[in-house]
Amino acid sequence: MKIGKKIAWALLVVFIGMQFIRPEKNQDSSEHLAAFLAETNPPAEVRELLKTSCYDCHSNQTEYPWYNAVAPVSYWLAGHVNDGKRHLNFSAWDTYEVKRKDHKLEEVIEMVQEGEMPLDSYTWTHEDARLSPEQREAINAWARKTRALYDLGARPE
Repeated sequence: MKIGKKIAWALLVVFIGMQFIRPEKNQDSSEHLAAFLAETNPPAEVRELLKTSCYDCHSNQTEYPWYNAVAPVSYWLAGHVNDGKRHLNFSAWDTYEVKRKDHKLEEVIEMVQEGEMPLDSYTWTHEDARLSPEQREAINAWARKTRALYDLGARPE
């Protein structure tokens, strides 16, 4: 058998094997956002924007698309989610110190304002996650207001 066929067969076996070994899904059944929402109290519009544009990668509850059932896409998505949660995890908000919360909101403002978030690779398949300039400003206004309360030493209500 030629070397090209051997490589092709080996790749096919690896691809099929990958379908049976999957990364763990990011799905927490608890009230994973309760502390964040209670403390930061985003307006209804911002709450919905965070849900559609942020939570899949920045919380403990990802809503997976159908194509997540196919490896290697499942590994790629798991990597994105883990990286997103490493930078900011809204589900772990109650574990952050006040200074860290303030810094995370500062990063939210910067990333949303500069159009770096949500990622283009996410919005290609999630059109509803695309943010208009007005939506970006709504998120940033809420984040600035919440940061101001942290700066005053008050708990945002």
